[in-house]
Amino acid sequence: MKLPVLAVTSGEPAGIGPDICLDLAFAEPNCRYVVLGDKDLLRERADKLGKNIRLRDYRAEQTPEKGVLDILPIPLRAPCEAGRLNVENAAYVLELLDTAFEGVQSGEFSAMVTAPLHKGIINDAGVPFSGHTEYLAEKSHTPQVVMMLAGGGLRVALATTHLPLKDIAPAITRPLLASVLRILHTDLQTKFGIAAPRILVAGLNPHAGEGGHLGHEEIEVITPTLTALQAEGLDVRGPYPADTLFQPFILKGGDAVLAMYHDQGLPVLKYASFGKGVNITLGLPFIRTSVDHGTALNLAGTGRADSGSLMEAAHTALAMARHWKPQ
Repeated sequence: MKLPVLAVTSGEPAGIGPDICLDLAFAEPNCRYVVLGDKDLLRERADKLGKNIRLRDYRAEQTPEKGVLDILPIPLRAPCEAGRLNVENAAYVLELLDTAFEGVQSGEFSAMVTAPLHKGIINDAGVPFSGHTEYLAEKSHTPQVVMMLAGGGLRVALATTHLPLKDIAPAITRPLLASVLRILHTDLQTKFGIAAPRILVAGLNPHAGEGGHLGHEEIEVITPTLTALQAEGLDVRGPYPADTLFQPFILKGGDAVLAMYHDQGLPVLKYASFGKGVNITLGLPFIRTSVDHGTALNLAGTGRADSGSLMEAAHTALAMARHWKPQ
């Protein structure tokens, strides 16, 4: 049987991305990991960290070997020093993404796994960039994507992501909520192999609005949307008060939680899985997972970076690839 091939972008070269990607050489050979990055940089970082790894150029016919890391070489634009950003390498970081995207689009790669990048340095290079998710959505002409984090036995998707608190309530409309829930439902089926997903939906306000005394969004937006989707056959439940939703006796009745905003759902998930969480982009016409942390410039090249989240992101991408049948 042909093994799935996962493209792993090594991210910001001055950060910990190259460091943690090196550990994929010691992963179980149940798929092929192909790290996209500058081969000399990866060799230099491996030597600095004392990792006994053989790097080889990626070829389609190869089989995985413990201690060997397959590299799809993409050269840096400028010299790189661990911990020091260089705006000249912003184009290199985007080329990693573009190459991985082309590979998943063509079917050469079964999924894309992304190490962290630095948004600021890409913007400093004159390229408007708000993140992996938005960039890949635009490249694939995907009108809407959904951010979901998984870890610690939880899957938590977000109705809104990086918005100031004052902007969240106006952003949560019936069309938005219905679209997010349909994407979540579909991807739980097609990419996670859950035939009949059960989705638990948080309220927006304390006590889920307490019958309108603490807000009307549950009455006017969330509950009517859930009722309409239930009539379509989706198993969506709620709205639940967020302060009690994450209790085991409630969670056991669902396959995923939809939180209304970033800091409603993610503190719980990150408490349960910090360092081993996985960021998953739903709604894309391919599989993309990522780490749950940033570039950690202060840890680059020190040997103190933890590759746990990248390993979980790779394992999750592999599991999803085995379920998913592209249309």
